[in-house]
Amino acid sequence: MIEAQSLTKRYGEVLAVDSVSFKVERGEVVGFLGPNGAGKTTTMRMLTGFVPPTDGTASIAGHDIFTDPLAARRAVGYLPETPPLYPEMTVTSYLRYVAAIKDVPRARRREAIERALERCALTQVRGRVIGTLSKGFRQRVGLAQAIVHDPPVLILDEPTVGLDPVQIGEIRGLIAELASGSGESQHTVVLSTHIMAEVSAICRRVIMINEGRKTVDESLDDLKREGRSLESLFARETGSETSVAAGASQ
Repeated sequence: MIEAQSLTKRYGEVLAVDSVSFKVERGEVVGFLGPNGAGKTTTMRMLTGFVPPTDGTASIAGHDIFTDPLAARRAVGYLPETPPLYPEMTVTSYLRYVAAIKDVPRARRREAIERALERCALTQVRGRVIGTLSKGFRQRVGLAQAIVHDPPVLILDEPTVGLDPVQIGEIRGLIAELASGSGESQHTVVLSTHIMAEVSAICRRVIMINEGRKTVDESLDDLKREGRSLESLFARETGSETSVAAGASQ
């Protein structure tokens, strides 16, 4: 469903992402884990077409990001770290706008919006102005805009950053439901984060990146069977005991 091949990004003399390759199969939920500044967000932006790679390529649902960029973008629902919301719009009017720019057919638009509202538990605030909502609800609106066109792939960048513990639990539960299908479309999910508890709670596999390079690609089940913890693996690969303690406490 996702295939990255030697993705590389340079900003002048800075090598932000260094020849990263991986595959994500249909229905997988993968944690893209690494410390802040490791290159996670840059990789996500290359996959979603927001930033062009310096070298390498990727395909989304069989569509190459270079040769078939529009189809590749249509196959992705993207939630960046700061959701692209318009605070003066109501929830419904915003989703109507997003559905239009994502080419949801007019005949299906109302149904698509209703489905996104229901799946993201937003029906009770559908008429509210986005700027008046709590951060947790605004994050739900961000997820709703990512799924309104029913893409096969979801790429979520730090989806719980800045939320309180209750809101974190709610958003993690929502992401897990989107990944499992729960009677609706099942999404392939890549979750970029620096919080290990996030990966443990939602994901089945972890890809770890540090200083722009992929260092680990393993299933969580394999780690458990081998008696290894995500925290110890993170410490070994990043050399940062402080980051481990901070991530594990969240």
